[in-house]
Amino acid sequence: MSADENRNEKVDEELKAEERAGEPVSEKQEGETSSVEEDPDSMEARVKELQEQVLRSQAEMQNVRRRAEIDVEKARKFALERFVKELLPVADSLEKAVESTENQKSTDEVVTNIREGVEMTLDLFMKSLGKFNVEPLNPVGEPFDPQLHEAMSMVPAPDAEPNSVVAVMQKGYTLNGRLVRPAMVMVAKAEDGPKIDEQA
Repeated sequence: MSADENRNEKVDEELKAEERAGEPVSEKQEGETSSVEEDPDSMEARVKELQEQVLRSQAEMQNVRRRAEIDVEKARKFALERFVKELLPVADSLEKAVESTENQKSTDEVVTNIREGVEMTLDLFMKSLGKFNVEPLNPVGEPFDPQLHEAMSMVPAPDAEPNSVVAVMQKGYTLNGRLVRPAMVMVAKAEDGPKIDEQA
C-alpha cells in the first residue's frame, strides 16, 4: 500500500469513527423526542394546570372589578352624607318656626304670611332632600328601635304600648336607607316591665 492509500484509509476510518460517534448523539436526540412523545399525559396535565390558572386569574379579575363597582356605587350613594348632616339643622329650624306659629290664632296678616312662606320653604326643602333619597324618620307610635332612635327619656303613657315612641323631639333622617341621624324620642314607660337601655 502506498502512503496515499494509507492516508485515505486513515481518513475513511476517522470519518467512520466520527459517524459512529455522531450516531449515539442522533439516537439521543431521537430518544429525547421519543420521550416527549412518550409523555403526552404530563403535557396534558401541564396544559390543564395552565388553563386552571388562567380561569382563576379571570375569576379574580372579575371579583376585583365587581368589588370596585360596589365601592364606586357606595361612594356615589353616600357621598352626600356629610352635606346632608349639615343641612338637617336648617330643616329643624324651619319645622320649629312652623310649629311655633301653628297653634296661635293670629289676626295679624304679617304673621300668617310669614308662617305660610316658611311652610312653603320647608315643603320645597323637604322635596329637594327627597330627590336625593333623604327620608325623614318620624316614628310616633312605632316600637322603640335603638338602631334608628335615640331615647331622650321614658314617660308614663297609659294610652300607648310600653316601649313605644310617644313623642319625637327631633326627627331622624336616612340617606338611601342608611341612618344619617337617629330620631330623638320619648318612650312610653312600661309599668313593671323590663326597661330599655336609653343609652343604646
